[in-house]
Amino acid sequence: MSDFTIHQQLRLDTHYLGRLKLCHLLLHKNAVIPWFLLVPETEVGDLLDLPNELRRTSMEEAAVISAFVKQTFGCAKVNFASIGNVVPQLHLHIVGRTPTDPCWPAPVWGNLREAREYSAAEVSHIIEALQRYAPVEFVARKSG
Repeated sequence: MSDFTIHQQLRLDTHYLGRLKLCHLLLHKNAVIPWFLLVPETEVGDLLDLPNELRRTSMEEAAVISAFVKQTFGCAKVNFASIGNVVPQLHLHIVGRTPTDPCWPAPVWGNLREAREYSAAEVSHIIEALQRYAPVEFVARKSG
């Protein structure tokens, strides 16, 4: 879909990392917790309304990013959600959790009061790690 755009609120809250087969991969700007978002390139608003093949691809890509988060960030647990109450565009949250994170065991929504921005070098490092890790095609964002 050449006219596909990512919702403005998602663009404000995240770093664009690149693209998997179906989903655009975003990184939440708050570096306190590893929080990734997948935005499937579709006009469908709810995960469970996707056609079977697109839903399967979305879930496969979410599983890849979940495994990446566990391995790269040493997270014991990954929270996964597709809520969409504030941003109506379908997007999937993949949030790395550890018993030492600032809002454990509560959900991150409404409980993450600490904030730290990723540096440009940290974002580049994450992109490089994804390129080495991802067993699916990952196309990194263009520099600039």
